[in-house]
Amino acid sequence: MGVEIAGLGHYAPERIVPNAEIETELGLEPGWIERRTGIVSRRWAADGEALSDIAVKAGEMALERSGVAREKIALLLLATSTPDHLLPPSAPLVAHWLGLQSAGGIDMAGACAGFVYALTMADAFVRTHQAPVLVIAGNILSRRINPRERASAILFADAAGAVVLEPSERQDAGIIGCQLATDGAGYDLIKIPSGGSRSPFHQGLDPVETLMSLSDGRAVFQKAVAMMADTSKAALYQAGLQVSDVDHWIPHQANERIIEAVRTRLGCSKDQVVSSVAHYANSSAASIPFTLSKQAEARDYRAAQHVLFSAAGAGLTGGAVVFRL
Repeated sequence: MGVEIAGLGHYAPERIVPNAEIETELGLEPGWIERRTGIVSRRWAADGEALSDIAVKAGEMALERSGVAREKIALLLLATSTPDHLLPPSAPLVAHWLGLQSAGGIDMAGACAGFVYALTMADAFVRTHQAPVLVIAGNILSRRINPRERASAILFADAAGAVVLEPSERQDAGIIGCQLATDGAGYDLIKIPSGGSRSPFHQGLDPVETLMSLSDGRAVFQKAVAMMADTSKAALYQAGLQVSDVDHWIPHQANERIIEAVRTRLGCSKDQVVSSVAHYANSSAASIPFTLSKQAEARDYRAAQHVLFSAAGAGLTGGAVVFRL
């Protein structure tokens, strides 16, 4: 038995934040952000809108489109770096609000690669237990941005994407190639300094210590490009495919420069690239499933087509998956 995508869902908050708003705050000349990142605007959550709220909206869409009965969903995997609370995890609440009465649920903190990791685990679960799985990836990064740090302030956004996977009679459907990777030597390149067991919250803590920091943008760029390109090539090799066999390449929407650099290394054509980065920016783990769902109508996904997912993020952690629709 194989695995197929039964339904896709996505959600982005209503508030549109154009580059001009951030450029004014940072004292940048008009057009500076778009020239360097390819980003024109991004979505930020409303006051009171939490990760669970946007995750539920993406999950609702995916479930409705899938036609899978909610009591049949056996597992919810929620990939996020911005849960509602440090404890408890957000997945049980999301499962409850979605009416998943028979589902287990767990948060997965895989940074920008979270969806790729969740997808591999979901595929394995469906094959092993012959039961549907809901994968949701979502983040509200606008509340982790340091507005004084240009590197993070210009890139990050809020969104959620969701995928329902179910057993398929087509044995060749599902993941046919996968390569995951880590590079702990780059552990400190992207981080939130305080709040964990290494540096817990304490009285007098500088609020900046709870916000995201990018210590070396050039190093992040180089390592992310290498990781995404190398794991993509390895996943394609495992699948027995060439880059030309890929119908849709959906990379993590880090920024246009990284996407273009990886595309060049892989030898992908521009027609193969599926992107939403211009108007939705970088929502970390959410960016791949959000883009997959958002662009579904325009891309006209079809059975037996090959989709390549590639990602890299904080940790460093990343990977690539080849999925046969």
